[in-house]
Amino acid sequence: MASPIHNDAPVLLIGLGRFGSAAATELDLLGREVLAVDRDATRVQEWADRVTHTVQADATQVDALRQIGADDFQIAIVAVGSSIEASVLVTANLVELGIPQVWAKAISPAHGRILERIGAHHVIYPEAEAGSRIARLVSGRMLDFIQFDDDFVLVKMFAPKAISDRTLAQSDLRGVHGVTVVGIKEPGKPFTYAGSSTIVEHEDIIVVSGGEADVQRFASLDD
Repeated sequence: MASPIHNDAPVLLIGLGRFGSAAATELDLLGREVLAVDRDATRVQEWADRVTHTVQADATQVDALRQIGADDFQIAIVAVGSSIEASVLVTANLVELGIPQVWAKAISPAHGRILERIGAHHVIYPEAEAGSRIARLVSGRMLDFIQFDDDFVLVKMFAPKAISDRTLAQSDLRGVHGVTVVGIKEPGKPFTYAGSSTIVEHEDIIVVSGGEADVQRFASLDD
C-alpha cells in the first residue's frame, strides 16, 4: 500500500516559465520545499535564491531526472511551456519514475488527453481556466469564483440590495433563488459563518454556494 502524501511534502517543479514561476512563488510563500528544474541556465540562476533548490537539467531525459533524485519526490508539477513534445516526454518520465502525484499543464484539450493517457494524475489548463474565471467575474458584483466538478460553485460577492436589512431567514434565499449564504464579512469586521438570524447589509461581502446557474442569476440581481 502506498504511503500517504503529506500536505507539506517537497515539490518537484519542471519549468520556470510564466506558469512555473507563478507556482514556484506561491509554493515558496506557503513554506514548501521546492526543487525547480529548467534547461535554461539563466532562469535557474534567477531562481537560485528564491526557492529551496534549483538545478539545470533536461527533464525530457529520464536519466537526468534520476541523477537529480526526482524519484524521491511524491509530488511533481510539469510546467513546461508551449512545447507539447517536451511536456509529454517529461510527464512520461515522471510517471515512469513512479511519482504518486504528477500535475501537468496542458495548452489544449488534445494535449490534455495525451497527458491523461500517459498517466498524469491531474491535468490543468491555466489559460482556459483563467479566461473562464474572468468571464464570470466581469459582472461587477462577484469578487471570486470557485467551480466544482458537479456544477456546484462557491462565490464571494457584494450583497445585492434586494436582500439588505433583512435576516437570511426572511430573505429565504434557498427557496427563492436556490442559493445559500454560508459566510459574511462586514466592513471592518472578521469573516463569520452565516445563520438564519444573520442580517445582511448592502456593503457586506457574502460567500454564496449553489448551482452555477442559480448563483449567476443571484449575482445579477439589480441593486
